Amino acid sequence: MTTNPALPANAAGTFLLGGDLPVSRMGFGAMKLPSRDWEGPACDPEQSVRVLRRAVELGVDHIDTAWFYFFREVSAHGLIRRALHPYRDGLVIATKVGPGRDPEGRWLEPADREALRAAVHRDLRELGVDRLDVVHLRRMPSQSSIAEPFAALAELREEGLIRHLGVSNVNEAQLAEAEAIAPVVTVQNKFSVLDRTAEQDRLLADCTARGIAFVPFYPLGGTGVPDHPALRRVAERHGATRAQVMVAWLLALSPSVLAIPGTSSPAHLEENIAAAALRLDAADLAELEKLTVSAK
Repeated sequence: MTTNPALPANAAGTFLLGGDLPVSRMGFGAMKLPSRDWEGPACDPEQSVRVLRRAVELGVDHIDTAWFYFFREVSAHGLIRRALHPYRDGLVIATKVGPGRDPEGRWLEPADREALRAAVHRDLRELGVDRLDVVHLRRMPSQSSIAEPFAALAELREEGLIRHLGVSNVNEAQLAEAEAIAPVVTVQNKFSVLDRTAEQDRLLADCTARGIAFVPFYPLGGTGVPDHPALRRVAERHGATRAQVMVAWLLALSPSVLAIPGTSSPAHLEENIAAAALRLDAADLAELEKLTVSAK
């Protein structure tokens, strides 16, 4: 698929993921498609399907998902396949493995080697593909080392079942640990204008220098868009929303940042993707920088 610069999602430019997968820097996160939160309430699956199709119509060509994004019998994988399969050329679907949830939604212990292999095969089956574009190893808080599980994914990459590997919820040492085993093309960490640390800043700078995509999860904070005076002032100057300012700030930080705001609302989808065209000036960034410094 050739990127169409006239589509709204492409207004922030593109990134060459792993050296061979061009994607618009404005993507879409699938976590909120089955339900608004882990405990519910459930979202309307028909509306979630429409949101996915509309996202692609607007130029989104990078969808982030995970098999553990489900609520009761509805899963993000199933919605993606229903809405978009057979997938158009150039649509990149990135998934995550590592955590587990039982059928009631309770979190399990981190996956071992065999469980990771099973998870990758499940992703292939549920998404209806022969090879996964990107698979992230999602580190659980109890894991200090990711060498063994990442090596298991690297074996699957050598077998041709995975095209590229990424890591999620990692620090600098864990990223280095993974890179000693196989190339890492993306880092997914919690990061927003109000959730930023010095270590994450260093990690972002390192990713930028080495051409690794940095993909913030919870780009809007994860618990609702904050009503901060600085966000309101910047939004009012641009005739934008606070959510759009938060996404535009992320995109302005580095050309390696890929934004993946998620929603099951058509209106919020349009709002989020419109942020790709929002250009914050030096005064905006300086005001928001004070906000992020106070959050550290």
